Amino acid sequence: MASSQYRIESSQPVRGGLLPPQTFREYYNDRGLAVAVAVKSLADPTRQRVRVVHVDSGEVVFDTRPAKLEHAA
Repeated sequence: MASSQYRIESSQPVRGGLLPPQTFREYYNDRGLAVAVAVKSLADPTRQRVRVVHVDSGEVVFDTRPAKLEHAA
């Protein structure tokens, strides 16, 4: 049976004062909680990138980077 664990990833150092420093070394059993912690860990989610990844599949379930829009030709 696949687990439903999620991890938070960021390519930049995150220095949020609200959360403990081990935030990015933990696994979360709840997707919503992982997303909430990820966003709260950033000083400015519009300028910093953070994402939440499903551990087993590697699927990115949340990303602060805006999706690129495809234009029809």
